[in-house]
Amino acid sequence: MAAGKEIRGKIKSVENTKKITKAMEMVAASKMRKAQERMRAARPYADKIRNITANLAQANPEYTHPFMAVSATAAKTAGFVVVTTDKGLCGGLNTNVLRAVTGKLRELESQGSKAEAVAIGNKGLGFLNRIGAKVVSHATQLGDAPHLERLIGPVKVLLDAYAEGKLNAVYLCYTRFINTMKQEPVVEQLLPLASDKLKLTPANMAGTTSTSPTPRPSSTTCCCASWRR
Repeated sequence: MAAGKEIRGKIKSVENTKKITKAMEMVAASKMRKAQERMRAARPYADKIRNITANLAQANPEYTHPFMAVSATAAKTAGFVVVTTDKGLCGGLNTNVLRAVTGKLRELESQGSKAEAVAIGNKGLGFLNRIGAKVVSHATQLGDAPHLERLIGPVKVLLDAYAEGKLNAVYLCYTRFINTMKQEPVVEQLLPLASDKLKLTPANMAGTTSTSPTPRPSSTTCCCASWRR
């Protein structure tokens, strides 16, 4: 009898655990869906900004913005913006991007360059501290919906350093979401703005907006009517 009672107790315990994990799964799925919606909503904005930058770069080639060229006196130091999560239990999401960062750091070190980093997320901050990287700023505990105000300050540290000639390049390290089963680690040059990123393609041309004024039909009709009189 005691054995049967113990078995029934274990079965009930397993059923309770199943209910809890099911509730956790539903909450996680809801958060994941909302995060994907925010990500998809932000991508068109990022693409449009790149198109506008490409259009401006081609419009006036005589003027070169400081972010589009490397200063002749710039120090041989690169800046890294490393974007990771605050918590773990997310598979290889953080591991893959941090491995890519390590590879880039070793490549620059072999060329005699130094590095400074800005960490976005606890996992990246802890990793950079463990390998002895110079962390000049960081932002952590951003939550599921990070505010731009908390990100501008840390990133601006590297942008200002580049403008002052203290850095010769700035790299953005993050994970590009493809689907729930595949995420791609990316180490992308942010500054100086790469020419291949600014090159206008037919797709970019289609997305740019013409600045030529277009008269409204009503005003055109009024002008024609007054001329005929």
